[in-house]
Amino acid sequence: MMNQSTHQKPHAILFPYPLQGHVIPFVNLAIKLASNGFTITFINTQSIHQQISKAGRSNVIDNENNDLFSCACKSGLDIRDVSIYDGFPVDYDRSLNHDKFFEAIMNDFVFHVDEVVGKLMLSNPSPNILIGDTFYVWSSTIAKKYSLVNVSYWTEPALVFSVYYHMDLLKQNGHYDCIENKREDIIDYIPGVKAIKPTDLPSYLQSDDTNMVVNRIIKRAFKEVQIVDFIICNTVHELEPEIITALQKYLSIYSIGPIFSPGFTNTSVSTSLWSESNCTDWLDTKPNGSVLYVSFGSYAHTNKETIVEIARGLVISEVNFIWILRPDIVSSEETDYLPIGYEESIKDRGLIVPWCCQTAVISHPAVGGFLTHCGWNSIMESIWCSVPFICFPLLTDQFTNRKLVVDDWKIGINLCDEGSISRDEVAEKVKFLMKGKEAEEIKQRIKKIKKELEDGLALNGSSQVNFSKFMDDLESKISKKNVLDVEFENQKLNHIAK
Repeated sequence: MMNQSTHQKPHAILFPYPLQGHVIPFVNLAIKLASNGFTITFINTQSIHQQISKAGRSNVIDNENNDLFSCACKSGLDIRDVSIYDGFPVDYDRSLNHDKFFEAIMNDFVFHVDEVVGKLMLSNPSPNILIGDTFYVWSSTIAKKYSLVNVSYWTEPALVFSVYYHMDLLKQNGHYDCIENKREDIIDYIPGVKAIKPTDLPSYLQSDDTNMVVNRIIKRAFKEVQIVDFIICNTVHELEPEIITALQKYLSIYSIGPIFSPGFTNTSVSTSLWSESNCTDWLDTKPNGSVLYVSFGSYAHTNKETIVEIARGLVISEVNFIWILRPDIVSSEETDYLPIGYEESIKDRGLIVPWCCQTAVISHPAVGGFLTHCGWNSIMESIWCSVPFICFPLLTDQFTNRKLVVDDWKIGINLCDEGSISRDEVAEKVKFLMKGKEAEEIKQRIKKIKKELEDGLALNGSSQVNFSKFMDDLESKISKKNVLDVEFENQKLNHIAK
C-alpha cells in the first residue's frame, strides 16, 4: 500500500480504450488501486458508459445516476465515474464506421480529454497520475500539461507489446511494410522473443496496407510509450520471462497481472456492453466437463459462411455446447446468419445466447473446453479455470496470442490448420478436445500453467512483488514531482516579485 504520509494522496485518472476488452482490465485495475488507498477517476466514453449502463444489472449499477462504481464505493472505495464525449453521437455505429471513428480517436479525441482533465484538476484531491491505455497517442501531451505522472497500461501479453515495440526492426529486416520482396521466413531477431512466424504477428503487421488507421495508431502509440514514466502489463512474469526481462533493459515495465475482479465471477462493477443471459440453470443439467463454451469476444467479426460451418460442425460433433453469438458477429446490418431452424434442431444439447457473464460460465464444472477467438482476457480467465482451448483467432493480437496458447504453452489446439474452415474439421477438433484420450495431456498442462498464475498472484508472488515495486516507484515519482512543482512555483513568484 502506498504510504499515506506522502505530500498528497494519490489520485489516478484511468482512461481505458473504448472497447470492452480494454475496459475490463481497467476496471479491475481501478478496484485494485482504490483498495490500496488511491482516489480513482474512471473515464469511459459516453457511448461505452451508456452501453454498459443499459446492459447492467440493477444490483450493480445505480440506475438513478448511472454510476457504474456505486457498489464498489459503498464498500469504501473512492472511485469516481466520469464519461467523456468522443466526438460522435451516442447512437453512432462505431463498429460499422470503424476507420472514421478511430481516425477521430487518434487525432481529435485529445481536445475532449484536455477539457475533462482540466476540470478534474480542480477536484479534491487533485489528480497527480494519468493511467492511459497504451493505444492512446496523447498521454505525454496531457501528462506534461497538467504535471501528472504518466503511466501506460498494456492490457495484452508482453509478446504482443514487444512485437509492436520493435516494428522498426521488423521493417529493417523486410518482415513489415515491405511490399516488394517481403520476407516470409522465421523472425528470430526480436530481443527476448523466441522464433515467431510472420503469420503469428498481429493481423495489422501482416497486412500489406500499412497506412490503415490502426497501423498509424500503433506506430504513434509505440513512439509515445517510449517516453512514459512507467508501463504496467497485464501478464505474469513466469509465462513470458525472457520477453519481459529484455524489455526491462530499456523500459520501466512491470508485469502485475493477471488482474481479476476480487470475486472473479461476482464483480461489483458491470463491464458488459450487452445484457447477460443466465446460463447457470442450463449448465447445472449437464455432466462435469461435457460442455464446450464458444465465444468470439466483444469486438471481432467473421462471415456468415464461417458461422454456418461452425454451426454444422457443432452438430456433427455431438458435444454439448453454449454458443455466444453477438447480434453483430457478422456485421451491424446482418443479424440472420444461422441455418434455418438451427436452434430448434440442437434442442437440449446446445444453448445459443447473445451474451453472458463469461467468468460465470467457464468456471462452471460442466464446461470442459473453450472455442475462442484468443482475446487476452479470455485466455487468462480460461487458464484460471483450467479450461483448455480450441483457437480461432480473427483479428489483431489474437493470432499472436494463439501462438502462446498452442505452440509455446501447448494448452490448446487450432480450429483449422490451413485455408477455409469446414464443418468436418470443426467436428473433428471439438471431439478431440472434449472426448479424445490425447486431450488429457492438454488438460494436465493447463493445470500447471494455472499454478504459475496462482503463484504469481500469491502474497510473495512475482505479480504482487512487481505491483509493490511499481507502487513504491510511483510514490517516489510523485514526491519528486511535488518538489519540482513547488520549486517552479517559487521561481515564478520570485520572478514576479523582481
